[in-house]
Amino acid sequence: MSRYLPRCVDDELDELLQALPAVALEGPKAVGKTESALRRARTVYRLDDPGQRALAQADPGRLVGADRPILFDEWQRVPEVWDVVRRAVDDDATPGQFLLTGSAAPTTPPTHSGAGRIVTLRMRPLTLQERGVGSPSVSLRTLLEGRRPELAGTTEVSLTDYAAETVASGFPGMRDLPGRALRAQLDGYLSRIVDRDFEELGHPLRKPQTLRRWLTAYAAATATTATFETIRDAATGGQGDKPAKSTTLPYRDILERLWIVDEVPAWLPTRSHFSQLSQPPKHHLADPALAARLLGVGSDALLQGQDGRPQIPRDGTLLGHLFESLVTLGVRTFAQGAEARVHHLRTKHARQEVDLIVARADQRIVAIEVKLGRTVTDDDTRTLRWLQQRLGDDLLDAVVVNTGPDAYRRKDGIGVVPAALLGP
Repeated sequence: MSRYLPRCVDDELDELLQALPAVALEGPKAVGKTESALRRARTVYRLDDPGQRALAQADPGRLVGADRPILFDEWQRVPEVWDVVRRAVDDDATPGQFLLTGSAAPTTPPTHSGAGRIVTLRMRPLTLQERGVGSPSVSLRTLLEGRRPELAGTTEVSLTDYAAETVASGFPGMRDLPGRALRAQLDGYLSRIVDRDFEELGHPLRKPQTLRRWLTAYAAATATTATFETIRDAATGGQGDKPAKSTTLPYRDILERLWIVDEVPAWLPTRSHFSQLSQPPKHHLADPALAARLLGVGSDALLQGQDGRPQIPRDGTLLGHLFESLVTLGVRTFAQGAEARVHHLRTKHARQEVDLIVARADQRIVAIEVKLGRTVTDDDTRTLRWLQQRLGDDLLDAVVVNTGPDAYRRKDGIGVVPAALLGP
């Protein structure tokens, strides 16, 4: 990377390292984990390097004797490192000693979970704020306080800009690449998943093209709750030679281990606010640019309403769903910093749906609808008003994130926040 882009997770990482002995930073390849960790380490072991990996495998215990903080980069290549760090922490719990970064869950898990010794922290691709797109004036953390603050701010970020950011990628090393070079990098990233990563995780592919088709169908299902049977069917255009379930079932598991599939789980509140809720997750890839590339659509095609192939039943345009994925990426990053979790709400038969539910530990929530449009009407806020009636004080705030220019509160109390103005 030519320059370091400050990350929201930096503050979390510093806060944890001031109080805890070991932190593991997890996320997909090229997301920036190593760059963030290197700024805090005195000793670095790059375990994706064959020479350093061989030394670590020969005597992992000697690694912890170096100057601390010690960074174990790609620790999953030598899973014994996790147990070595855990034991070192048992002997000395001084804060800020160890950093571990990993871009996949190990094939052979450590003998101990690390609970109470090693804390994990998720890093996702760059949010709009981290990319320098807009100047956030609305804080998700403040919305979670439940005071319903006045909302203000103006942005010149347009629909064209959002479409461009959707396909531009949130992987830091790809940000400055021109169009063709960026597309080549994204193609290479996807090819590595198919051609190398699956085999490295112990699942060699007999027909790599089958995974590629499945990934493309999954991309088409972005921000939907399509069943995996629907995705499997779409992978072959509904033809009779679709892959067996036994072939495609491992795909999701391994892609989750690679942090490429990043589904939003359904919200199932502990209190009896609802009699019937649907439980399928909403589908998202780590970066909406990966989905756009798999579907072969650029920003111009998205603005023209093109959907790519294959098609999955959805409400609205592909751009609308990829824009929701871009907003979801930001909301999840900001929510993590506020120690909140992100879900979606969908009642059975899809009578009521809310795109994003940001839940505090006490199950009080902020509800977010995502709209690809400049204006917000009463119809756009109908579900949020219904939710207010059901939840009462448990609904801390409700907003519509859109592509308009201004942040404000409507007369019904629901906030309107342009995506470029939402921040941590």
